Parts: sequence; C-alpha cells; structure tokens
Amino acid sequence: MKLEQLIENNAPLQLVGKSEVDVTGIEIDSRRVQPGCAFVAMRGTQVDGHAYIQKAVEQGAAVVVCETLPDTLAEGVTYVQYANTEDVVGPLATHFYGDPTKRMKLIGVTGTNGKTTIATLLYKMFLKFGYKCGLCSTVCNYINEVPVPTECTTPDPITLNRLFGQMADEGCEYAFMEVSSHSVAQKRIGGLTFAGGIFTNLTRDHLDYHKTFENYRDAKKAFFDMLPKDAFAVTNADDKNGMIMVQNTKATVKTYSLRAAADYKAKILEEGFEGMNLELDGMETFVQFVGRFNVSNLLAVYGAARMMAEHQSTDNGQRIGKEDILIALSTLKPVNGRFESIRSKEGVTAIVDYAHTPDALVNVLTTINEVLQHKGECWTICGAGGNRDKGKRPLMAQESVKHSDRVIITSDNPRNEEPQDIINDMLAGLDDEQKRKVLTIVDRREAIRTACMMAKPGDVILIAGKGHEDYQIIKGVKYHFDDHEVVREAFGLDS
Repeated sequence: MKLEQLIENNAPLQLVGKSEVDVTGIEIDSRRVQPGCAFVAMRGTQVDGHAYIQKAVEQGAAVVVCETLPDTLAEGVTYVQYANTEDVVGPLATHFYGDPTKRMKLIGVTGTNGKTTIATLLYKMFLKFGYKCGLCSTVCNYINEVPVPTECTTPDPITLNRLFGQMADEGCEYAFMEVSSHSVAQKRIGGLTFAGGIFTNLTRDHLDYHKTFENYRDAKKAFFDMLPKDAFAVTNADDKNGMIMVQNTKATVKTYSLRAAADYKAKILEEGFEGMNLELDGMETFVQFVGRFNVSNLLAVYGAARMMAEHQSTDNGQRIGKEDILIALSTLKPVNGRFESIRSKEGVTAIVDYAHTPDALVNVLTTINEVLQHKGECWTICGAGGNRDKGKRPLMAQESVKHSDRVIITSDNPRNEEPQDIINDMLAGLDDEQKRKVLTIVDRREAIRTACMMAKPGDVILIAGKGHEDYQIIKGVKYHFDDHEVVREAFGLDS
C-alpha cells in the first residue's frame, strides 16, 4: 500500500519526505520492523516508542509515524507527524489490513467477569450452526478451529487488525472478542467496527491502572458509546451498572436477568456439580454448567445469539430459532479453567477456576455451598497476583474465609514481588478469629497437595486464581505450572 493511501483518512500535522513510498507493513515494536515497514512511535505506560525510532530506521523502516520529529532525520525515510499517535494507530492498522471488521460481524464482550466464557461459547455455538468464526480471548485465539496463541486479553491494534484480516481472508462470517478496559482506555480497538456488544458485570479490578472505580467503569461504558446505530447491545439488568453502560449507546438495547424484568430471563430448577436444569426464556433446558453466575453468562450468550439470528440463517437456508439456540446451549461445555470439576476416587471434588477478584470468588464459593448443602466442607486455595492492585488482596482473603470452612492462602503469580509480602497483605484483612481457619503455604504445589490430602470424601476444594494458565511467574521468571496437573497428581489420577 502507498503511504498516501494509508493516511488518506487521517490527515497528519505534517509529512516530511515522499508520500508515494510503498508501505509493506505496520509495527509499533521496533524489533518486528522489516524493510519497507511503517513504524508507529507510541507513548506507552512503560516505554516511549520515540526512543526506538533510530532502531526502527536501522531495521529498514521506510516510514516513521510520530508525535515529535527526531532531531536528525534519516535520508530516504518519510516522517509523518500526528498530535497523538495513540489516536491514529488503530485506524491506520484497520485501513492497512483492508478494514477486516467490515467484512465480517464482530461481537465484543466486556465486564469484569464472564468475558472468556461468553465469547468462547458464542464462538463454539456459531461453529455448530455451520458458520466460519474467529475468537480473540484470554485463553486462546482461533481462526475457524485453528488455534493462534495469545498473551493478553486484547492485543495491540496492529496485532488485532492482522488477526482479523486473517479471519476475514479465511472466510469468517463472525468474530467474537473479549474487550478489556485497558484496550478501550488505550484505544487498542480504535478503527474496529462492532456489530454487537455484551456487558457482563462490574466489580473491583485493574485499579492499579485505572486508579478509581469510576475510571474503570467509564472505560467499559466508552465501548458501548462507540457502537454504531445498526449494532446491538445486550446488558445485564442484575448489575447496578448494567443500564449505565448503555444509556448513551446508539445500538439496539436488550437486557437479561435472573431477578428483574428483562428481555431474556432464566431461573434454576435443579442443580448439581454435573450441571443445571433451567427454565430459560420460558423453556426447560439442561446445561452442563453450575452456578447462578453461569446462568447469567448463558443468558448473555442466549440473548446475543437471538439478536444475531434475527437477520441470519444457516447454510441450508433454515433460520436459527430460539429452540436451536437452546439445543446448542445444552451441548456446550465449560471453558478451560472456568469451574472445572475433578473428582478423586475417594469422592473429593476439586474445582479449578480463574476467579481472581473478590466478586468472582464470592460467585464461585456461593455456587459450591449451594450445591454442597452442608453435606461436606468447602476448602479454598487462593492467592493474589504480584505487581497488581494491592487493594483487593485483603478483600480476597475476607471473602475466602467468609464463604469457606478452611482456607489456604498461597502464591498466585507473584511476578516481581516477594510471595510472602503478598500473603501478608491478604492476611492483613483478617482478624484473629478469622485467621484460625487459615493456613499459609507459599508454595502453590504444596498448598494444593495439602488440601487434597486433608479433605474428606464429600468435601470440595476450590483452587482459585489461575484457571486456564499453565505457568507461574516468580521473581520475574516464568515456570510451567498447571493447577489441573497438580490436582490430578495429588488425587492419583491419570493425566
């Protein structure tokens, strides 16, 4: 693509050099620059891309997009200056990759908890309906059914558009993605066109970045503010922020709820650790999920599927009806690391779950206790991530103790912090009475083994915080660690 084509919709403050130069790629990481690339210098939270302009030029960058021109301009390189490169990187990447989200329907899921489950279940459901689909999630990205590894919830704008471009080129008709608050605040989704948005819930998280809950909430709301008029917004009427999210959206709004009047409703008829019998939108359906929080997730999936199906049909020409959606829901299984159950030969049940916020812990523990009905003890193993929001650490400990019979506080991903310091921050939230039911074991493997050894038949052990993750980061070093593997080993089960 010629540079003049790349910037035709985003006029710069000034351009120094030739505008007809060929651009072979676009990058924000100087290490990935190839000859002919356009390098976009971004002022990030950790580093300033302007410091790497010279490195990008040495790598062969033909174009440098920046906010401040370097003191020395390299011969043969074109410099394009904007007031804020964060504002333009998304639209430039979208344009370079042929506006992929206008060649398919992109559905975004945002909220504190439930994003991965909802996005993944929609992706799996529409594959079942015969559509080619893509998925962009915390666990893994997929183009149709081919996995593409991922390192964060929402990648940078260039990686995103490259991924969506591949999806569109492979014939994907739908793409489903988790939309994090960081991605909205940092404009990583700039330039993308969404056909629909889903709001799950809002509780304390990422305040290390957003500083206040209001900033966090407003970042989520900004996603719905940007939805176009022909899009849909499905929101959780049971969350006090559910209607705030959509109060300024131009999209068609639908609501879902377990408690309030809403477009899509459900109630639990019967539940066990193997699944639930629900009345969903007036029809009885069995699902292979457990807990009220999962009913809420399934309602979001159902509501979005209904909205998507209104103007779509399957390949054989048959319109997707509510019965088709309910049948598909009944065949779906929990996402890796989301309330996954492992049972020992002696009758101890371990639940591996990604819950890493106080509210997520409450949701999972409430579900476990509702199913247990005091017929066994509830054990909780949890920690808190290092170099993240310290304010939630005592809250995590408090909720664990409040809803469990026994608690083991251990390491999650300490990252660059001392593991014992994180545990001490959690213990600071407990009084002497509460501490009596708490053990502290810094080594996560030993903590899991201890609980599996001490638990009795009929007990349930919640192993919270890591879910699908198969690693631990300790003092900056990444090690292989999978909660599932450790549990199965402790239970004496085959891998």
